[in-house]
Amino acid sequence: MTSTSVSVAGRTASPSTARAINDRLALHLLKDKGPLTAGELKSLTGLSRPTIADLVERLRQTGLVAVVGESGAERRGPNARVYGLVADSAHVAGVDVRTDGVAVCVADLLGRTVAEESLPVAPDVDPAHTAAAVVALVERAAERAGAARLHHIGIGMPGLIDPATGELNSPGGLPSWHRELATALHGGLAAPVLLENEVNLAAVAEQRLGAVRDRDTFVLLWLGHGIGAAVVLDRVLRRGASGGTGEIGFLPVPGTVGLPSATGCDGGFHSLVGSAAVCELAQRHGLEAAAGGLHGGGAEGSGAAEGSGAAEAVIRAALEAGERGETFLDALAARIALGVAAICAVLDPGCAVLGGEVGRAGGEGLARRVEEHVARLSPLRTWVRAGVVGGGGVLRGAVLTALDATQNELFGAP
Repeated sequence: MTSTSVSVAGRTASPSTARAINDRLALHLLKDKGPLTAGELKSLTGLSRPTIADLVERLRQTGLVAVVGESGAERRGPNARVYGLVADSAHVAGVDVRTDGVAVCVADLLGRTVAEESLPVAPDVDPAHTAAAVVALVERAAERAGAARLHHIGIGMPGLIDPATGELNSPGGLPSWHRELATALHGGLAAPVLLENEVNLAAVAEQRLGAVRDRDTFVLLWLGHGIGAAVVLDRVLRRGASGGTGEIGFLPVPGTVGLPSATGCDGGFHSLVGSAAVCELAQRHGLEAAAGGLHGGGAEGSGAAEGSGAAEAVIRAALEAGERGETFLDALAARIALGVAAICAVLDPGCAVLGGEVGRAGGEGLARRVEEHVARLSPLRTWVRAGVVGGGGVLRGAVLTALDATQNELFGAP
């Protein structure tokens, strides 16, 4: 007996495989290009008209696709039906976990935000109570969005995420309720939970929505109270054996008074470019930080804090402070360039994005200065760009991660 094979957008496969591949292709076209007619799907896929007709009917029966209008009113003959994804056929949630609060965003299958909620969290609260409150927060957001259930929940938080287990290895100083949260959300909402480091999610947002949409390979430096980096090589987020890729706060660099250790990054790159160090450098150049600006808090994705806010404020002030501000910005750029050059010597990413509140506050002016300093330190050509996604980058990256998993589930994994 001979097996039957059919065309799959220029390839050959069994009928069941062909249907699955063609369905996935059509669904992604409808997602990326918006509502399309059967004729437009035929043109974009190269499939035959009968195959497209069967495909459209099959997808309509799944509830993922519906007729959303007609086209061709300007010509004679019957109008062509326009097909589009049913946006509310699936919902996902993104959760940005900080030291002092949680932000939640629920989006539909097209990635459109349909509900947002936030919850401040006081220090030294009961971990179980806080985890339960966050579950209730996500439930409330889902209810507001009209979601019968959530297909996936993406969570961004500080700390190392073990790639093998998906569990959080929380460093000292972070709230104990962080560790309980992923389990509580999974158990309380019966939805798969995707836990990811916050800086990695910021990189996802920058690549899909921000400064590096044209780059397959880049690094993102998170510059705030906490210092970190995300590495994307050939469009793949690299996490490392223990989830520690990008822990550049521990990077030994010249210009510090000591060396980092296994238990702390004092003496490492963090000592040069963390928010407290930025404020101290500004004071040396006669630029005053806000009162209390050298104290406490986490990076923006793990809790906006006085130190981070003061660093951002002093950089914005420097941009308007004339020669004194120029001198400070150049000194700061020289420090940041040490970390960028070290990464480039190992990975040669070709592009570095300055994220976090310090990177965004410095904008293209700081990025240009860093690029000039890196060019003096390394023979490897490296463009440096300012992050543009903004303070919601971690939350948006969490939504995108959950959305990718949901689309793979519903559209068929590649």
